[in-house]
Amino acid sequence: MKKSDRVTERSVGLYVHLPFCLRKCSYCDFCSYPGQDADTVHRYVTRLCDELLARAPSVSGRAVDTLYFGGGTPTLLPTEEFERLLHTVRTHYALCADAEITTECNPATADRPKLSRLRELGINRLSIGAQSAVDEELHALGRVHTFAQTQQTVQDARAAGFDNLSLDLMYGIPHQTPESLARSLDAALALEPEHLSVYSLIIEPGTPFYERRDSLVLADEDALCQMSEQVLSYLRSHGYERYEISNFARDGHRCRHNMRYWNLDDYLGFGIAAHSLLCLPSPAPDGTTAIRNYNKADLTAYLGGLEVCETSEVLRADELCDEYVMLRLRLADGIDKREFSTRFARDFDAVYGAAAAPFIDRGLLINSPEHIAFSDSGFDVSNAVLAEILFH
Repeated sequence: MKKSDRVTERSVGLYVHLPFCLRKCSYCDFCSYPGQDADTVHRYVTRLCDELLARAPSVSGRAVDTLYFGGGTPTLLPTEEFERLLHTVRTHYALCADAEITTECNPATADRPKLSRLRELGINRLSIGAQSAVDEELHALGRVHTFAQTQQTVQDARAAGFDNLSLDLMYGIPHQTPESLARSLDAALALEPEHLSVYSLIIEPGTPFYERRDSLVLADEDALCQMSEQVLSYLRSHGYERYEISNFARDGHRCRHNMRYWNLDDYLGFGIAAHSLLCLPSPAPDGTTAIRNYNKADLTAYLGGLEVCETSEVLRADELCDEYVMLRLRLADGIDKREFSTRFARDFDAVYGAAAAPFIDRGLLINSPEHIAFSDSGFDVSNAVLAEILFH
């Protein structure tokens, strides 16, 4: 891991969940509510401001160096609602002058005036949900925009002063071929984003795709592996570093907020369905090393001012250690064993070495006395490998 990827000691990140969208995509299982009126949105932002204020003392004096607006479709919000949220954060939290402030963006909900105003408010990174450059594939996914709108959004964002743009792309879309995936990769890179997130489509329970799963024409496992290799080869050849299983960046443009999750660093989540993690400076007498909170996915309760936060997990040393291994091995940099030893006061090889050995022998893990990480082929089966290592 590069030194610049670690946040300032004892800093904290903020995540703000904005669950509103124009229409549910056919694959989406996120907590989102399409078609809400302006009054509902305003009341929700008011509750977010209340929650931000109420929880500020828990991180008093700690620098906030990342702020992420996720959804849903955050750019569906009127800019004055963003202004309220950012004012609340700046008033009650120690937001760093160089903080990375990201909002997710659907191309159907962001024109040049809105993007210019968001940039003026201090948002300095956009994560744009492009998904595909092929309009037939966008229609199959249930997206509400065309690729021409994605191109216009990027053009407008650049004109507004954004110099840190990420594009989301998907592979494994119904009827997608290697040729159409190549078209999407070519078209995406023509927009010169600093960052790309490229995900395989997963059919999740409770989604329209899941209800139609038997009739969908989907790529099989071998085809998905070939598409994954196609993405990796293409992006590497064009100067994008794969720094996480599904994420690629030009030098200096890794997503700092998401690195916080993968490094198991502290963050607070606000809004319905948001998660928080605060690690203790030292273990408590009962062995607790971190506390994870969840907000319930209950919009009615949240709007009504009811308590929605529930402490659902108390993480002790072994649990936190396992979670660290699971998350850090998502990164191409993998695990620095000396850093692991410093953080957890245990030797990586002594705890996990025997379980990892078969996968090292098969070339799925690259191992040295100082470091362990997945190989490219290991990333393709990482979930199965991690299950064996962590639950041996």
